[in-house]
Amino acid sequence: MLAYIVRRILYVIPTLLGVNVLVFVLFFLVNSPDDMARQALGEKNSDPVQVERWKEAHGYDVPLFWNGNASGIGRVTKTVFFTKSLSMMWGDFGKSDMTHESIGDEIVRRALPSLCVTAPIFLATLLINVFLAMLVATARGSVTDRVTQFACVVFMSISTLIYIIAGQYFFAKLLRWTPVSGYLPGLDCWKFLALPILVGVISSLGSGIRLYRTLFLEEINKDYVRTARAKGLPEWQILFLHVLKNAMIPILTNVPLQLLMLMMGNMMLENFFSIPGLGGYTITALNAQDFAIVRSMVFLGSFLYVVGLLLTDICYSLVDPRIRLG
Repeated sequence: MLAYIVRRILYVIPTLLGVNVLVFVLFFLVNSPDDMARQALGEKNSDPVQVERWKEAHGYDVPLFWNGNASGIGRVTKTVFFTKSLSMMWGDFGKSDMTHESIGDEIVRRALPSLCVTAPIFLATLLINVFLAMLVATARGSVTDRVTQFACVVFMSISTLIYIIAGQYFFAKLLRWTPVSGYLPGLDCWKFLALPILVGVISSLGSGIRLYRTLFLEEINKDYVRTARAKGLPEWQILFLHVLKNAMIPILTNVPLQLLMLMMGNMMLENFFSIPGLGGYTITALNAQDFAIVRSMVFLGSFLYVVGLLLTDICYSLVDPRIRLG
C-alpha cells in the first residue's frame, strides 16, 4: 500500500508542472509583457520609456523561456517563466502586478473565509445527496421516486444566480433573518455565512441526488442484496452496511469533481455576498487582468484538485481490499 501511495504522490509533480506550463503559454499567446504594461499604465502614460520601466519594475524585462544573454544556469533562471511561474512549485507566488501586494499573504488571509463557505457546503451536500438518493433508490418507480426526479430536474435547471437573488430577497430583505451581504471575522461570521451556505447546498442538490440514485440502483439489483434480504436482514442494515459500502468507490470518484465545482461556484457566492475569500479575489484579478494573481489561483486550484485525487486514491485503498492488497 505504501508503494501505491508513493506512486500516486509522484504523479502530482509532472501534473502540476504541465498545468504551470500550459497556463503560462496560453496567457502569453494573447498577452505580451508590453500589452500588460500598457494596460497597467493607461493610454496616456504608455510611451515606450514608461513601458520599459514598468517591465523592469515587475520583472518582465527578461525573455519568457530562454535567456540567451545570460550564462550557465542563468539562461533558464533569468526568465519570466522561472521567476513568475515555476517558483510557485515551491510556494513562492510572487506579488500582484497591479497592487504589488504579496499574493501568498493574500491567499493565507482569504483561505479561512473561503473554507468557512466551502467546507459546510461540501459536507452537507454530500451527506444530503447520499441519504436522499438512497431512500429514493429503494422506492424506484413509486410516486415518491417520480416526484423526486422531477424536483431534481427543476433544481438543476435553475441558475445559481437565481438562488442567490431569491435567497437575499426572501431571507434577508423580507424576513430579515440574515444580512444581505458582508463578513465579520470570528464567531460573528456565521450570521453572514448562513445564507450563502444555504444557497450553495440547495443549488447543488438536484444533480447529486440523480447521480447517486443511479449508483445505488446498480448496487440494489445485485445478487448480494437479494441474498441479504433472503436471510432476513433489516432494510436499513442492507442499505447502510452493504449497499453504501460497495457504492463508495464511485462516490469517492465524484468527490474531487465536486470540490472543483464548489471552488468555481464559490466565486459567484463570494462575489454577491461580499465574502473576502479566494473566489472574490480571483474575480477581481480577472477584471483587472492581473496575470500574477490569475496564474497563482489557477495553480492553487490545480494543486487542490490533484490533492483531492490523491486523497481519493488513498481512500480507494481503504474501502477496496483489492487495491490495498494488490
